Amino acid sequence: MQTQPIDYRDGEVALLGYLAYDETLPGKRPGVLVMPGGFGLGRNAKERAQMLARMGYVALAGDPYGGGIEIDDLKEVMKRVTDLRADTAKFRRRARVALDRLIAMPRVDPSRVAAIGYCLGGTFVLELARDGAPIAGVATFHGGLETKSPATPGIVRAKLLILTGADDPTVPVTHVNAFAEEMTKAAADWQIVTYSGTKHGFTYPDAASRKIDWIEYNQSTDERSWTAMKSFFEEIFGNA
Repeated sequence: MQTQPIDYRDGEVALLGYLAYDETLPGKRPGVLVMPGGFGLGRNAKERAQMLARMGYVALAGDPYGGGIEIDDLKEVMKRVTDLRADTAKFRRRARVALDRLIAMPRVDPSRVAAIGYCLGGTFVLELARDGAPIAGVATFHGGLETKSPATPGIVRAKLLILTGADDPTVPVTHVNAFAEEMTKAAADWQIVTYSGTKHGFTYPDAASRKIDWIEYNQSTDERSWTAMKSFFEEIFGNA
């Protein structure tokens, strides 16, 4: 497996992503954008990119903030997230430049591209879908579902897989229901899987280190949701 940092830009902001792929596989491969959570481009997103590479995909973990930084302080995270999400066009562009960088890579089949996201990253990739980005599918793991700019009928080109925890206070059932209503009105192809006994951050093995009571790793849900994503990718990509 090859891994390497990838430079790209959002206007004046220098971004630093993380690329993973299997160099032994011939021809162009499906590409998957991985957008990290609010703490930034850390170990979890990079490991997911590596897991995708082992499955035969070219995976690019994107950079939410610039410089590939990871942030430990929750107050700083919330400030940065609030600033990013204040402008929907700016927020969508931050994910779109990462997607464009992935699509442009010579090893990637531009007709077979998907995006996955964790927490804030889930919101990023859903905004790509709402903006009509040329992607086959989007999968979110404990991702935020709210938006200031709901999808309009016919614009969503991606199939959508939402993987969420029943006990996640950041994604309450009201948000889930509103999202379902939004995507039904938009005539999108969507599915939602809700896991019982599951809080926010259920895919983060290091969740306890954050010392935040509503962020909790759940091994069963982590494994089940990854299996659901793999099945989803088989649907949208066929035999990779």
